[in-house]
Amino acid sequence: MELLDFARGPALDFAMLVFVLGVTWRLVGVLLLPRLRDRSAPREGAPPRLVGALRAIVRRMWPRKEFIQVTLFSTINSYVFHLGLAIVVFGLAAHIVFIHDLFGLSWPSLPSDLVFGVGVITLAALVAALVRRLTHPVLRLLSGPSDYLSWLLTTLPVLTGLLATAQIGARYETLLAAHILSIAAFLIWFPFGKLMHAFLFAFSRGATGMRFSHRGVKV
Repeated sequence: MELLDFARGPALDFAMLVFVLGVTWRLVGVLLLPRLRDRSAPREGAPPRLVGALRAIVRRMWPRKEFIQVTLFSTINSYVFHLGLAIVVFGLAAHIVFIHDLFGLSWPSLPSDLVFGVGVITLAALVAALVRRLTHPVLRLLSGPSDYLSWLLTTLPVLTGLLATAQIGARYETLLAAHILSIAAFLIWFPFGKLMHAFLFAFSRGATGMRFSHRGVKV
């Protein structure tokens, strides 16, 4: 119980503090980056910059048809584990109670068996993503310690959550403590690794869309 008290007390409080301050620091840093004003006149018929930004953000959610054949597996697999993570985090009753305690927000939960099944599929998709990274020559060459650490700290909360739900491997209190500690580690690493793409992807795609639309290029 001491480990569990530490996990859901000081450990989680510290992790939340690092997460909030770290994400804020990264976002403020991006917004304060110096920008060169584009003084050229927009191409005739060019959409407003905001429209171009939103169009790029949405359009890049799916690869162009020229690249679908070589990216189809990774694209679908990415959607599977991203959507799976969202369903597990925001659909499980225990998670909703935790969010309500923090922010006062609540909504109906999904059936526990359904969330558990989604968790298993999510874990399988994460393992498939790792196998592809290890076996694909280009991905393996481009991958560094940060990529593998981000994968590990994303996978551990899913794995420990499934073990705690099924009560496999140890006492429930120990498994729950391991699950909460893995979430704390995820939150601490989030602002400093590539997991930050959950926020930054909109900035990069939006900036590209604004530049391209200004020049009359379809994204």
